[in-house]
Amino acid sequence: MNALGRHVLAEIYGCDFNILNDIKKVEEIMVNAALEAGAEIREVVFHKFSPQGISGVVVISESHLAIHTWPELGYAAVDVFTCGENVNPWDACNYLTENFGSGHMTATEIKRGVTDGLQKEAVNL
Repeated sequence: MNALGRHVLAEIYGCDFNILNDIKKVEEIMVNAALEAGAEIREVVFHKFSPQGISGVVVISESHLAIHTWPELGYAAVDVFTCGENVNPWDACNYLTENFGSGHMTATEIKRGVTDGLQKEAVNL
């Protein structure tokens, strides 16, 4: 089965409150996770909520990494979408889990843009 991309949806639990509530630290860890996976960074945007929590995205040439944190719960919702053969989304997820001080991650990978038969279907639209 050929796919255009791999999309990992990760649930990261047991994270350090102080890390998940520090916008500079979350941004740094997300950027380093993208680099760890072999991605090329294009744009970085993060926002800090009051009283706590951060949302952000790292746009990469190969797609994106996004995060939403709930520091009070020690929880981060992460998605890593990569296209091509050179970037491994699991490397990014494992890096995030370790650097958020987490004790547990569950994740699901979805194949995006499965191309087997895609050309034929597009022609028949």
